Amino acid sequence: MLRLPRCLRVAPRAPPAPWAQSRHFAVVRHDWKREEIGDIYHQPLLELVFQAASVHRQFFDPKEVQQSTLLSIKTGGCGENCGYCSQSQSFKTSVKPTHMMKVDEVLEAARKAKDAGSTRFCMGTAWRGVGQKNSFQHILTMVKEVSGMGMETCCTLGLLNAEQAKQLKDAGLTAYNHNLDTSPEHYPNIVSTRTYADRLETLANVREAGISVCCGGILGIAETQEDRIGLIHTLATLPEHPESVPINALVPIEGGDVAVSFSKGTPLGDRQIKMGTAVTWRDMVRSIATARIVMPQSMVRLSAGRMEFSQEAQAMMFMAGANSIFTGDKLLTTANPKFSEETGWAEELQRRCAVGFDAAMFEALGLRGKKPFTGPTAHLRPHWADRAVGSELPMGTVQGTTVSGPREVAF
Repeated sequence: MLRLPRCLRVAPRAPPAPWAQSRHFAVVRHDWKREEIGDIYHQPLLELVFQAASVHRQFFDPKEVQQSTLLSIKTGGCGENCGYCSQSQSFKTSVKPTHMMKVDEVLEAARKAKDAGSTRFCMGTAWRGVGQKNSFQHILTMVKEVSGMGMETCCTLGLLNAEQAKQLKDAGLTAYNHNLDTSPEHYPNIVSTRTYADRLETLANVREAGISVCCGGILGIAETQEDRIGLIHTLATLPEHPESVPINALVPIEGGDVAVSFSKGTPLGDRQIKMGTAVTWRDMVRSIATARIVMPQSMVRLSAGRMEFSQEAQAMMFMAGANSIFTGDKLLTTANPKFSEETGWAEELQRRCAVGFDAAMFEALGLRGKKPFTGPTAHLRPHWADRAVGSELPMGTVQGTTVSGPREVAF
């Protein structure tokens, strides 16, 4: 019998992890155990990315990335005391409170975003919740008019009751953002003016109204790796997975002329600056990949903090399953890559933004934008929306070919 030299022998493959032995994990589940998610999260990084990339390709076109624009329509003066947010009136920061933007101003911003390639327009307000505010009627008008342009619409307005959620649905709202931020255990260390249960109640009201849920968290808010696993576990065991899962990185920036949403003056921003710690690209990749595996049908959004990472690091995040980004001037109050024809916001980014950082990155990586109301949001297009923006594709359509469902793959 011919024996290969030792140097050419292939080592036996390690057996699959316990969580992958009994089932093909690339199937939508809501019964994840926290220990299973921990096993996924703590794998060697490249193995984790390979698994996430394989799952991603079963449910999405890996070349397609949604481009969204987020506009702060009411900035600063928020009554909540979130320890990371410079819009809170509890902290002395560089952000100055503003009045609600006028409807025409918001619609003009939406048109510019659409012309620049964004297919989802998100509107955010800095307040605890809608309550009895008269301005809510203006927001309903904004939602209806923007959705009429053929764009997906998203709002982040704080706490929301069932009737308010229904009104937003009737106005054509596609998605509602309401982040859980971190694990249930760590949450009381971040904010004391509301509870985790308050957040979950709003998510239930949104889902009951037929609006898709956008819900994720923030890295770099003094959480542990177990807190990150706990957040993903909470999201993955909801009755329905969020349609969109934003992964944010805390951005503490000292001083400067640019108002930032995670900045000096907030307890968590000051803590990170003092300790000299920051969220690494590995933290982001690990969290994105884990979210992709356990919530395979969700859009995973690379959100605040993206520009802290190199193009190569962002490429790894796309490989790990991120398929949505924010473009435009700001993320609420944090500077973001500007649209292609504009200059950058800081010297370090000026050269890249001058040639259109995101446009150049998409070209270099072979990525393209996602059309509105395709994939997970295909059924949410209002009947009055402009259909010229993008044609609807059924769930599972990849490069013009409709697949019957996810292929079963085990590792």
